[in-house]
Amino acid sequence: MTLKNKLAAQRIYILLGALFITSLVVSNLIFQKFFYWYPIDIEIFGNKLFEISVGILPYPMTFLITDLISEIYGKKRANDIVVVGIFSSIFSLLIIYMADSVPATSWSYVKDDTFKTVFGNSMIAVFASMLTYLFAQFVDIQIYHFWKNLTKGKHLWLRNNFSTWFSQFVDTFTIVFLLCSFGIIDWANFKGLLVSGFLFKVIIAACDTPFLYLGVFLFRKRFNLKVNEEIDLL
Repeated sequence: MTLKNKLAAQRIYILLGALFITSLVVSNLIFQKFFYWYPIDIEIFGNKLFEISVGILPYPMTFLITDLISEIYGKKRANDIVVVGIFSSIFSLLIIYMADSVPATSWSYVKDDTFKTVFGNSMIAVFASMLTYLFAQFVDIQIYHFWKNLTKGKHLWLRNNFSTWFSQFVDTFTIVFLLCSFGIIDWANFKGLLVSGFLFKVIIAACDTPFLYLGVFLFRKRFNLKVNEEIDLL
């Protein structure tokens, strides 16, 4: 690969990393709002399908990006992005803590109690999310490359969905369990949120498969890559 192509590949890698970090940090900041989507009238463990946190909306994007990076740039580069995401979450947690600690002025549009209601639980949530996210993302990357090596780079849909489904279940179970343990969510909603969250992520994973195929196709065409060939940025 020419130096020009390597520089182009590096710029795209940085852009994907920026999208990944943005999706991760935003999902940690907006998680306290819950929304509903009722495609069918059904209840699961007392919760209607689907009643889920808005934080789940950008979160699946992180798994799509790590799968794309895993496919094109390799396992090490995908793990590097995950580690950077952890540091970004910690940094955002520190900023929230400092902002919550300083007193609001009498004329401030956002008062202390309002800020605390919106962001006060974020410190606990981000900490819980970091633990689950770190584990789930590394699980996703490990399973992805297991199937990639087993199929010799073929059947992209298989490794994309299998790795995401398993890691998303681990992530959903752990985060809901921790949030219930911290008292942010009532234990009565545990089963319903677990099933709704996981099923929603399964649907999203199935829907993002064409986008992964498109991304891989564009990369291979742009950089003239063969099946199972990865870009070495070094």
